[in-house]
Amino acid sequence: MPAKGKHRRPKSQRFTRSIAVAGTGGAALALPLLGATGAHAATSQSAADSVASVSNVANKAAESAPAAADKKAEAKKAAAKTYSVRAGDSLSKIAGTQNVSGGWKKLYEDNRKAIGGDPALIHPGLKLSIGKAAATSSSDSGASKTTQSSAKKAAAAPKAAEASAAGFTLPVAGAGVGTPYKMSGSMWSSGYHTGVDFVVPTGTSLKSVGAGTVVSAGWGGAYGNQVVIQLEDGHYAQYAHLSSLSVSAGQAVTEGQQVGLSGATGNVTGPHLHFEIRTTPDYGSDVDPLAYLRGKGVSV
Repeated sequence: MPAKGKHRRPKSQRFTRSIAVAGTGGAALALPLLGATGAHAATSQSAADSVASVSNVANKAAESAPAAADKKAEAKKAAAKTYSVRAGDSLSKIAGTQNVSGGWKKLYEDNRKAIGGDPALIHPGLKLSIGKAAATSSSDSGASKTTQSSAKKAAAAPKAAEASAAGFTLPVAGAGVGTPYKMSGSMWSSGYHTGVDFVVPTGTSLKSVGAGTVVSAGWGGAYGNQVVIQLEDGHYAQYAHLSSLSVSAGQAVTEGQQVGLSGATGNVTGPHLHFEIRTTPDYGSDVDPLAYLRGKGVSV
């Protein structure tokens, strides 16, 4: 009889580390299951990391996009701003302090609609666009054409060649000359003084230097109260900063006739007469006023 006792059941071998694969020659090839599992895990982890990395880049790009847009908007806002003209300002001075590329001419070009046909006629409180071109209206174009037409007519007008003082006189008697013609400085829109200043107290009588016709009489912005006379030889005489006017537009005047009283209206530092001689009624067509009067035989 077989011996009594417990028989142990043979344990089945666990293929936890390898699996036998029969080859054609009967040999077995062991494949490491754990290694394959690890490789698969590593591959999955690498792919997950790549996806996460791409996601992070996308998130950062999305986060930075609004910031970049905000910076562009801020830069654009900083580049274009509005400046309010103050007492004592000129386009040249503003262009310098505000770092306007192109100087006072660019500033005037961008704000021609607001300033008008004369860049010297700016006044406190006027709003100027800095760094952004203002729209040019059709009326500006018309004004430009009118100015060109006036210049052509003035150039074609016959000019007398008097060599004596007959018919011409000083704009004000017994006055000393202050700021001369063509003196350079940032206080003037054109970069230089377009006329000559006669130092006289407020209320001094001002005279027409020759016979002609008043083309304008009234407020002239930075020039204050002004009178502009078209002389018989085609030139124009301008009187600025007057305290009062004695003539009106369209009125004929004779040599020596009172046109107004001196003062300190407009953009000035004190009472005086700003006197110009121009080839047209417009700003920027100035010539040396003292040389003009001397050419007429007037002792200056």
